[in-house]
This record gives sequence, C-alpha cells and structure tokens, in this order.
Amino acid sequence: MIPYGRQSISEADIQAVVEVLKSDWLTQGPAVERFEQTVAHYCGADHAVAVNSATSALHIACLAAGLAPGDILWTSPNTFVASANCALYCGATVDFVDIDPRTYNMSVERLEEKLEQALHSGKLPKVVIPVHFAGQSCEMEAIADLAKRYGFRVIEDASHAIGGRYKGEPVGNCRYSDMTVFSFHPVKIITTGEGGMVMTNNLKTHENLMRLRSHGITRNPSMMTEESHGPWYYQQIELGFNYRMTDIQAALGVSQITKINEFVARRHRLAQRYNELLQDLPLTLPWQHPDAHSAFHLYVIRLHDRIDKSHHVVFEELRQQGIMVNLHYIPVHTHPYYRALGYHDGDFPEAERHYREAITLPLYPDLTEGGQNKVVVALRDVLGCNSACAGRYHD
Repeated sequence: MIPYGRQSISEADIQAVVEVLKSDWLTQGPAVERFEQTVAHYCGADHAVAVNSATSALHIACLAAGLAPGDILWTSPNTFVASANCALYCGATVDFVDIDPRTYNMSVERLEEKLEQALHSGKLPKVVIPVHFAGQSCEMEAIADLAKRYGFRVIEDASHAIGGRYKGEPVGNCRYSDMTVFSFHPVKIITTGEGGMVMTNNLKTHENLMRLRSHGITRNPSMMTEESHGPWYYQQIELGFNYRMTDIQAALGVSQITKINEFVARRHRLAQRYNELLQDLPLTLPWQHPDAHSAFHLYVIRLHDRIDKSHHVVFEELRQQGIMVNLHYIPVHTHPYYRALGYHDGDFPEAERHYREAITLPLYPDLTEGGQNKVVVALRDVLGCNSACAGRYHD
C-alpha cells in the first residue's frame, strides 16, 4: 500500500524523544519553549505558542482575536471542519467565501464582493480565516488590505503550509495577519505526533494565548487581583483550556524542523515529477501562484469531464491497486451539521465543483521514485491511458 501521506522519522528524531524520556521533564519543561523559539526564528515571527493540536490553536487564536457570541467568522469551505468549528466554539456564527478556481484557496474577488454586501447589511465579519490549501499561501497582501478597509482580524490557517513562502518570505511571519496557525499532525510537513502552534507579532496576544492554553492561569503578579501569597501562588483570571503540548512532542518537533527545508525541497521534486509524468492525461494539475512557494503538503489532481469513469470509480479503482489516494475536502457547508445551520448545495459552487473532481495523490518525503512510478502506472491504467507507455514507468 502507498499512503497519500506519512511522517518521516529519523534516528535523530527518535534519540531526541528518548533524551526527554530520560530527563526530569515530560511536560511543562524546557523543550516546549525551545520548540517555540525555533519555529518563531525559522518563520521570522516574534512569538509562538505550542499547543496539542491545530484545532486547539485555531480555538485560542479566535478567542485571542476577541471572537465572541454575536460575532461572525468567515473561512473557506474547502478545508477541514476545524477551520469553521473554531468559530462555533467561541459562540460566534460562521460563514464561507468560495474558492479561486486555480489555487483552490479563498477567492479574493469573492471575499471583496461579500464584504461589500456585508457592509450594507451590517453583517461584517469580526475574523476571517484564509486557509493555505495544500501548502500554497493565499493572496495575503490583498486580504490584509481588505482587513484594513473593512476592519476584521486575520488568522491564517497555515496547517498545510509551514516551510512555504509568500512573496519571498516565510509563511508564519504574520506580516499580513494577526496570527498564523500551524499543524504538526503526522501527515503534515513536520510532525510532533499531534500538535499545533500559533504565531503572532503582538506581545499582548502572545500573553493571552499562553494563558488560554493552560486554564487561563497566570503567575504574573502584575495581572493578579491581590498580592501574591508566595512562590507557589497563581491565579485563574479567565476561562482557559488544557491545550498544552508535552516536552516529548516538542523534542520531536525541534528535531524535525532541522530537516524542514529538505522535506519541502523533496516534495517539490516529486510534485514536478508528477507534473511531467501526468501532463498528457485528462487531468488538471496543481497551479502555483507566482507569489507563492508552496510547502506542497498535498498534490491534488482534478478529473476532466471527458473521462469515461466516474470520480467515485476512479478513486475506488486506485485504492484497489494499493494506491491509498484521498480527497481534500468535503466542503464544510455540505456536512449534515452545517446543513442544519441553513447551508445548501449550490451555495459555494467552486468548492463543490472541486469536491466532485479532486483526488489527492501520494506525496511525502520518503516516497521513492519507484513508488511514484507505481502511482502513475495505476492512474494511467485506471484512466485507460497506460497501454502505450506503461513500461516507461516501471522500475
């Protein structure tokens, strides 16, 4: 079986975790702060807050942005449900902006149109979450300009995109946003097993995020309501959560990030090779915006109408051949929970069209060219395009 994605773990990664297991600190120790500082330095951001998942990161980022009951959050329908659910966790409502037909990211044109309508109806969003689908940054400069004009906060969902760049600078530096969120799930660019992180350049936001990830507790005397009782003393000053990352996870992350540029370069080489091997097939291959250097978390193809087999059949036949393709994503507004909130088919046609056509092919640093050849041969076979050139791709 060839999975669509998987972690790449070295002996150095294993040793980093073993060292923590032998240490005095398995959690709430020095490894977490070291990981935060390492990622902040890599991205060029002032502050980083590590948590136990990107979902937790999105939640506390929304809270730190002031999202509350009565507020509205907008995001992309072409994403995992966490990008929208974070609004509901805060008691806010959620709406969507359709995607660009080439990048599959939030469409700046649709966003501007919707903002103008919302201005007249008095329903502007408090927060907008652009999602960097497959590792390619959204058009953040244009989104930041709209944020200034219409007064909303921007949280980048860069769960796919650590190691990517926008206008020559690292994704995560928050030049065009209030905060950026990363994911360290095993199929992502680097992994901590499970884990996430919020980046920000604002000190007060950073302090708020730090409290929110650990029960709303502070040990800072200047924030307490009375004089400290002693060195053991702390106060809960707001409602927070147990979203902490362990030192075990953080140690793995510190080791993993030393290889991030190598991982991204390998993903680019494999993506370029897919581009060359699949260019004659009835497929739409990933398009890259000239302002973005994708981290290439995913390689997503789209099937053309002239293919005789249905999308479902192509997907199933690839899996029958041991190619564990996937589909990113079921549009959020079409899930039963969101239908019950009033969404319908046809609300966001580009995202729905993408869902009907998209298939995610295997892409990860340890994928060999021989494994990639098997993917290509299987895809050509399923599409009926293999007879003339199958031998070219065998080992």
